Amino acid sequence: MRSTIWISTTALLATVTTAAATYLSDICTDAYASAALPFDVFPYITIDASSVSTEIVWNYSASSVFYPTSTFNYCNLTFSYSHNGIDGDVVNVEYWLPAPSNFQNRYVSTGGGGWAINSGASMLPTAIIVGGVGGLTDGGFGSFTDQFTNVALLANGTVNWHETYMFGFQAHHELAELGKALTRNIYGVASDTKIYSYYQGCSEGGREGWSQVQRFPEQFDGIAVGAPAFRWAQQQVNHLTGNVIEQTKNYYPPTCELEKIMNLTIAACDPLDGKTDGIVSRSDLCRSHVNYKGFIGTPYSCAASSSVPEQTGNITAEAIDLIFTYWNGLHDSDGNLVYFSYQPGSSFDDLQTAYDSSTGEWGLSIDGLGGMWVAYFIDFLQMSDLTSLTNVTYDTLKEWMIFSQARYGDILQTTYPDLTAYQAAGGKVIHFHGEQDFSIPTASSVRYWDSVRSIMYPGKSYTQGAAELDDFYRLYLVPGAGHCALNDYEPDGPWPQTSLQTVIDWVENGNAPDTLAGTGEIDTLCRWPFRPLWTNNGTDFNCVYDQFSIDSFSYDLTAYKMPVY
Repeated sequence: MRSTIWISTTALLATVTTAAATYLSDICTDAYASAALPFDVFPYITIDASSVSTEIVWNYSASSVFYPTSTFNYCNLTFSYSHNGIDGDVVNVEYWLPAPSNFQNRYVSTGGGGWAINSGASMLPTAIIVGGVGGLTDGGFGSFTDQFTNVALLANGTVNWHETYMFGFQAHHELAELGKALTRNIYGVASDTKIYSYYQGCSEGGREGWSQVQRFPEQFDGIAVGAPAFRWAQQQVNHLTGNVIEQTKNYYPPTCELEKIMNLTIAACDPLDGKTDGIVSRSDLCRSHVNYKGFIGTPYSCAASSSVPEQTGNITAEAIDLIFTYWNGLHDSDGNLVYFSYQPGSSFDDLQTAYDSSTGEWGLSIDGLGGMWVAYFIDFLQMSDLTSLTNVTYDTLKEWMIFSQARYGDILQTTYPDLTAYQAAGGKVIHFHGEQDFSIPTASSVRYWDSVRSIMYPGKSYTQGAAELDDFYRLYLVPGAGHCALNDYEPDGPWPQTSLQTVIDWVENGNAPDTLAGTGEIDTLCRWPFRPLWTNNGTDFNCVYDQFSIDSFSYDLTAYKMPVY
């Protein structure tokens, strides 16, 4: 049956392309798309030709921090495929196609966030804007809106390893290879003409991009990734660290007290970069240059909400002690560092507490990301969260991290540091991370960058290795930015909205970005390890080398005997 379909659809495609597809309506038909299906890419999958669906979308308006606001037409093409030998397996993929007149020989895969393997329509416009075909996958989880947790366990006690590997890296590999071949067929691109392939994603989407670079070095010519969710073993469990600190110290701060401390931190740290502009650009200077004990006794007040009464009070010494313990990262009972925390100025999402209207007191609010990880992947129970952290200690968190790394390290850690093959293939990376990220520590990205530097250039000094790494991989910290977004508490902060365009220019034209363009009040983002500094009373901007800053982002995770890249 497959050979019959292949012969007939190939003939149809040849007929249509001979007529020179000029308009979106020429390529956006079920018949044309069926003829362009890439049946020969993977021998272990079967594409369902009858699943093809196409639809022209006119005057679509898109706006995001990840691309400039645009209005365009596109063709929405979806189809499904299955892995041979796996009963009930169906993977859905969706591709957005630009009009032939706007196509610039590019393909772009897009990633997801949290437990989702895709970001729906929110990320796909980036491909059309740069003249490429854009793709997303549902991973085989049931539909484009179903998340990994829908299929992570076959039953209580049994991990669904096929879907775990799909989420970890395989689904995005298939999406990209199918997408590139489909792009060539749809637009009739000659076999000797290059189609440039790219990736864009943030958070889990950032990890997904790295999962491809580390395993399939010739798949993408360039990736633009933000705040990657590296080290799922540590990252997910770490969301519970704030809860356990609160439980251990038996202090549960009102949410208004936390917000007041955050706002005071932003105000105190703001001028440390040489300019007072409402943006914390040098969070590394905060803890050593700010008198946090001076915050004690400062009044706070927040209006009542639907579930919480008006909050008034004064910042306590217990709250400041809690915050510093939180910022210092997770340590075990022997004082060994297990994992690092967030930068000063970020919001305290992992310390959020819950108000009990029956007692009028604040108490524990177990973090959903960390709770779900433990419930599903450590306890192997189909529970959306933990119901209690009773008897959970700092050592328990360490044990959970070590267990997770051992069990899922080859799938979800995504920190393989030897990128020699990707560099040899000519690939480029733009990697950025918000300085006030509240969900994934900024130091997480710095640690991976440094792991790549030390593994690839072991005989070089720090500065020499950094210079060598600049050849293909550049990291930028974004002042004031939160997690994969602008920060409501630092609204004038920048964001690298055209990072994909930057990596395209680097790949196709050889223009390596010394700095990264940002939106907002700061239009220049420094390349790590250089740090922003204003001189002459805040009139002159510089990117400077500061050893203190580098050291402040470097952590010796002494709790492990095995390397944690």
